[in-house]
Amino acid sequence: MSRTGRLLPAVALALFGAVAPVVAHHAISAKFDDAKAITLTGIVTDVDWKNPHAHVLINVKNGADAVNWAIELDSPNRLEKSGWKADSVKPGDTVTVRGIAARNGSRQVWSRSLTRGGQAVLALKADNPPAKTGKPAPKMADGKPRLGFEPGKMGYWAYPSSTVLVENGANVAMDEFGLLKNVNDASKVAPLQPWALTLYKERQKRFLQDDPTFINCKPPGGPRQFQLADGVQFVEDPARQRIFLMLGGGNANYRIIYTDGRKPNTGQVAGDDDNPLYYGRATARWEGDTLVSDTEGFNEDFWFTNGGLPHTDKLKLTERFSRPDFDTLRYDVTIDDPGAYTRPWTAGWTLRWVADQELPKNFCQDNRP
Repeated sequence: MSRTGRLLPAVALALFGAVAPVVAHHAISAKFDDAKAITLTGIVTDVDWKNPHAHVLINVKNGADAVNWAIELDSPNRLEKSGWKADSVKPGDTVTVRGIAARNGSRQVWSRSLTRGGQAVLALKADNPPAKTGKPAPKMADGKPRLGFEPGKMGYWAYPSSTVLVENGANVAMDEFGLLKNVNDASKVAPLQPWALTLYKERQKRFLQDDPTFINCKPPGGPRQFQLADGVQFVEDPARQRIFLMLGGGNANYRIIYTDGRKPNTGQVAGDDDNPLYYGRATARWEGDTLVSDTEGFNEDFWFTNGGLPHTDKLKLTERFSRPDFDTLRYDVTIDDPGAYTRPWTAGWTLRWVADQELPKNFCQDNRP
């Protein structure tokens, strides 16, 4: 399935390296080479229906012998959403795959199409946001907008209008994973200090293959939480003056945003006051109908956005959450990191409400090289 680009308010998404849908879990180009087209026909030996991506293993004739190839597909979550199951393809089936080969020369292929008897199997349907309802945002008892689901109901936020982080007003061509079309445009993305610009370019030149979220299951802290395919969910707890922010694509991780007036960067969990965190420590206040959260206390062990922009333990985020209507969450963030950037800078995008559904979960413990 080809990628589809979207013209975002600040970023022209270029249609290059088209190998995956917008919401894939890591940069496919980190592992597979778009210039190495390959077609294979073989007999299915196993179906590995695990996160973050499903695999179909096939035996392909090689002279008098047969060799086993691993065919990588999208996530089980998305395949099941398109109506497929783990037994939609079975051992013994003869299939043909057209895709791209692994960069390292191993017998792995990213599938652009998989057919059985000439019919497509394990193919993704178009995944569009739900239709807008036109309803106003629901309210809490105090009249503030409800950022989560109403009592007795369910829902979460997904379909981000941008899956990359770039300064408002910049015009930089990159794909949905944050991979630049032209690495020389790196300095336009954000006001990077020289060392950070060098590191960012190096991550780009390596096709984002050093992403610790994929390699080592590191949590997706910072703005990256709001770029996830599987969405986020606000669980409001007004009695204890806090909000739980649940992550669908972050190993069922969560963060807590406190609204009890405590000082910034104070303990989130007993004993962590001096321990830098993946999600930092967040304290928030309401400014009109916008929840403004100040978060600091981050460690440096994760990428805080798709695309590999660097950060340091001096990172401070000011996140603004607003719900102008029932269907829309507006997310705006100011990045203030004097360790990596020459000045504070801002970015923002929207997410769409998925009503009456539980937050999907995607665990990375089954990641493979």
